[in-house]
Amino acid sequence: MAERKTSADLTRTRLALGMAVFGSATPVSKIVTGAMPVFIGSALRVGLGAVVLAPFAWRSRQQVREFSREDWLLVCLIALFGMFGFSALMLYGMKMISGVAGAIVMSTAPAVTAAASMLFFGDSPTWRKFGAIALAVAGVLMLQLGQGGGENTSGAEMWLGAGLVFAAVCCEASYTLLGKRMSEHVDPVLVAFLAAALSIPLFLPFALWQLSGFDFASVDAGAWAAAIWYGAGTLSLGTWLWYSGLAKAEGVVAAAFMGVMPASALILSYVLLGEDFRWVHMAGFGTVFAGVLLISWEHARMEKNA
Repeated sequence: MAERKTSADLTRTRLALGMAVFGSATPVSKIVTGAMPVFIGSALRVGLGAVVLAPFAWRSRQQVREFSREDWLLVCLIALFGMFGFSALMLYGMKMISGVAGAIVMSTAPAVTAAASMLFFGDSPTWRKFGAIALAVAGVLMLQLGQGGGENTSGAEMWLGAGLVFAAVCCEASYTLLGKRMSEHVDPVLVAFLAAALSIPLFLPFALWQLSGFDFASVDAGAWAAAIWYGAGTLSLGTWLWYSGLAKAEGVVAAAFMGVMPASALILSYVLLGEDFRWVHMAGFGTVFAGVLLISWEHARMEKNA
């Protein structure tokens, strides 16, 4: 009994830490994009991610031999949207808005994923899913109309930055849904490694172009630490923690931890970036977070019915 309880506690710890690590990507990306060009930072992210994931993916290497054409197509799409598209859009968007604003926009990911699942994968619509989507939209509009992007950001730039981060959310949703289809018969860590490795050639031409005139010596230790964490932490460690916990957890339990990611992103934006607290942040975040709880409730209901 004690051994079972310890195993359950370890599983919940991994799920919570995995979501917390994923949430740290938003403020960390703000630090990275302030210190180096977007494609150089993105190339470092996927390169480090692939290196750290390689030992974990090696255990499942035999599965690659069984890949069908559809499997390779899915991995390439994940590399294109989930790695290349997400990183580039996220970093360019975070150059224009505050970390808190970015965290709130990123918090719409569960609702966007639910909407995409209904549109493209025939997932059944429910009032909880529609409610979560409505709350996500309302929360972001509340933030933007309340000028939550920061005092030094123009209205047009704030909208553009939020739009780019939202596009990154859409890329993340595609990664989640395509990855979910593959993970039914392939180790998710192997999928993440292959997608990261395959995205490196996509970044390299742009990164080499941005190298001219860029001085690596100008990047301070804090920014280098953020860049390393952005790849080795948010991409690699987060993936391993989440999926190793998910493998031993019921869907109901895993869904309950979805709320950790947006909370982590918001708190770390205040801590790491030193941004000023504003009540409009809390109003927008609370509205979006209510949608996250609705999606978690829906996942729990689906698991119970299954």
